[in-house]
Parts: sequence; C-alpha cells; structure tokens
Amino acid sequence: MREFTSLDEMRALVGQEVALSPWVEITQAQIGMFADATGDHQWIHIDRARCERESPFKTPVAHGFLTLSLLSTLFEQSMRMTDAKMVVNYGLNKVRFPAPVPVGSRVRARLVLLRIDDLIDDVNPGAQIAWSVTMEREGETKPVCVAEMIMRRYS
Repeated sequence: MREFTSLDEMRALVGQEVALSPWVEITQAQIGMFADATGDHQWIHIDRARCERESPFKTPVAHGFLTLSLLSTLFEQSMRMTDAKMVVNYGLNKVRFPAPVPVGSRVRARLVLLRIDDLIDDVNPGAQIAWSVTMEREGETKPVCVAEMIMRRYS
C-alpha cells in the first residue's frame, strides 16, 4: 500500500509508475452477478458448456466492463491519499480491452501518474489527477484493459 501525505509528494512522481495493485481473482460467481446487474447475459460470459464447444477461449470470460469496474477497488488496494478529504472518480478518457479475462484468472493494475491539474474552486479546492492504468492477467504479456482514469481529489 502506497501512502501519500501531500499533493506535492504526488507531483514529484508525475510520469512514473507509483503503484501496483495486488492480484484479484475473477470468479464465475462475480461474472454471473455482473451479468444479472447489467442484464448482459451473453453466452460467452455465463454458459460454460457452450463456451467449451464454441468459444475460442474454451471457458467463460469476464465482461470488459466488469474488468473495468475493478479499477476503483484495485486503486483503493494500492494507494491512499491520507490528507485528502474526498477522492472521486471523474471518468475515463480512453479505454480498451486488448485481451480476454477467462474465469479463474487473476488480474492486477499498474498505475502511472500522468498529470495533476489544480482545481480553482473557492468552495472545494483540490486537484484533478490523471492516471494511465494497465490491467494485466497473471501469466500473460498482453494487457486485459488499458485506460486513462481521471480522479478528483479534494482537500
């Protein structure tokens, strides 16, 4: 767990990898709950028998958006901004899913600090922080998700 006690401490690391999350396993139960929550019950995610017969992956794979949704958790498991009153997800600029995440895989996130921009707001002073996130699957070289994630940090 990486802890930051000030925004200046973070500014010194712009352009560098600042955190690597722990591995998280993707289970069929998670995939099923995500399918139920989103209504996306496409067979490549939930039908093991059909996947064995027809899918090039031979097993169910996680939804791309399930993989993406893990970013918040992986971030929280990787770093903490102890002097921030509140940190919120502001959105994404770019997202790609270059490789599948078969059920039973373990994934983690590499976080590179891209830039920090001050927010000029008398009521809620803070900063907008851009991260390059690369999610990798254990044992594979091709990433499963690459994204530019934007957060807002309020002090």
